[in-house]
Amino acid sequence: MSSTQTSAQSGFGFQPDDDQRLIIEHVRAYCREQIAPLAAEYDRNGAFPWPQLRGLAELGLLGATVPEAWGGSGLDSLTYALCLEEISAADASVGVIVSVQNGLPTQMLLGYGSIAQKEKYLRSLATGQHIGAFCLTESGAGSDAAALKLRAEPDEGGWTLNGAKAWITSLGQAQTYLVMARTGGAGASGVSCFVVDKDAPGLSFGKPEEKLGLHAAHSGTVQFDGVRVGRDQLVGEEGMGLKIALGSLDAGRIGIAMQAIGIARAAFEAATDYALEREQFGKKISEFQGVSFKIAEMAARIEAARLVALKAAWLKDQGQAFGKEASMAKLLASDTAVDVTRDAIQVFGGNGYSRDFPVERLYRDAKVTELYEGTTEIQKLVISRAVFRERAR
Repeated sequence: MSSTQTSAQSGFGFQPDDDQRLIIEHVRAYCREQIAPLAAEYDRNGAFPWPQLRGLAELGLLGATVPEAWGGSGLDSLTYALCLEEISAADASVGVIVSVQNGLPTQMLLGYGSIAQKEKYLRSLATGQHIGAFCLTESGAGSDAAALKLRAEPDEGGWTLNGAKAWITSLGQAQTYLVMARTGGAGASGVSCFVVDKDAPGLSFGKPEEKLGLHAAHSGTVQFDGVRVGRDQLVGEEGMGLKIALGSLDAGRIGIAMQAIGIARAAFEAATDYALEREQFGKKISEFQGVSFKIAEMAARIEAARLVALKAAWLKDQGQAFGKEASMAKLLASDTAVDVTRDAIQVFGGNGYSRDFPVERLYRDAKVTELYEGTTEIQKLVISRAVFRERAR
């Protein structure tokens, strides 16, 4: 894939330009040919999708928005978002791995990493040689991220990490871990960010969680037992960890919104095709109002959620604040994904409950988009606070 900055700089448009369209069509073709046919198999066996990720790395999509100078493709956020929709429509497990890679570890190192850290870690992530993981959540610190307890005790020349992280995507498969640890007292100001290698002594991985969906995207507990990090592994300044992590989550939420839209679109397309083929009472079920109204609502909600997400991506490209819009996008898209996949099963009737058809998998995959990178309730909190700030000016 050729890397190029497209027309995101020229004004917010509702249709991709020629350059964007060429990239998206190329990605769509790869996803439909190489990822979608394997999604059900990977859902059943739970294997990590290395072949699919290697193919996406060759397309430049594991460092999509990283500048070419650091090994990335240099895509604008708008184009990347549309590519992520295509990936997620093919397989949401692959989609979330790509979303985490691009929205969190690469962006954290790009924004706050030293030159040496960018050379050692960012370049490998951007080229797809390595997968990255984001280590913030703990068993007792989910939405309340400032309550994290993993400690980084100072010693001569660095720190020693002890504790555990929970629900870490790409568990044990990623080679690079961006870890938030407590270096000071209670609260947000006592947290710092470190980059840790997979083979660091004392780092171990639990068994992947048995989840409702996203079976190929392994997640679970990462244990730190006396993991030693040097000063050259501190990202940014001491005490900046939560600022780095939470700031990066805004970009990550656009990614999860596009993942949810991809899931919803796949369910909508499957339901529409089924409605045009299935006959009951002597006619296609697409002719029944109860079915056609469901299809209409699916189409409208997916389109609305997509436009909000693309606006957030466009604002990011313009260098403008986009946190509120990113939260709006994730809120609307995740709600849409859960509702659309549920209604798609209804269109399929009893067949929708069978693994012989894709919509039951899409329904299971959709639910987590309401939970990770900030629950639905957290998005409402972020949005309401932003609205009140704006009205109080």
